[in-house]
Amino acid sequence: MFEVLAFVYENYYTGESCPEAAHLERKLNAVGFESEEIDDALSWLKGLDTAAQRSAPQPWLVQPSPGSIRIYPSYEQSHLGTKALGFIRFLDGSGVLPAHMREVVIDRAMAAPGGPVTLDDLKLIVLMVYWSFGQEPDPLVLDELCDDAQDRIAH
Repeated sequence: MFEVLAFVYENYYTGESCPEAAHLERKLNAVGFESEEIDDALSWLKGLDTAAQRSAPQPWLVQPSPGSIRIYPSYEQSHLGTKALGFIRFLDGSGVLPAHMREVVIDRAMAAPGGPVTLDDLKLIVLMVYWSFGQEPDPLVLDELCDDAQDRIAH
């Protein structure tokens, strides 16, 4: 599923509108993705669209105070895993992932099959959430989301 999502992001993040589901499904089939992967990815994308619309900041919604902390129930902790939780906390603490977007990231990570969610999969989820809100992350955050830590050289 994540390979399909990566393909969709790479081909449509630049502002070109993503085609409707039926056309996208045909395109993904033509590229060579398996039907099950495509179905899972399209279902996940539909959930992303719903979650983004539901979580858009509302004037009546009380935003968390700057010092507040998000508490993760045990089922979220076990599905997300420590690396994903740490990365979400890093983005949240850095002020680059607003609370309403953080909740969509968590929602979509919880919708991912298996678990715990790998760090690479979570980074793709974060990119997809930014995309669904029509925002581009800060360049340093984008570098962190797209960087392969295995290729880094320690100083």
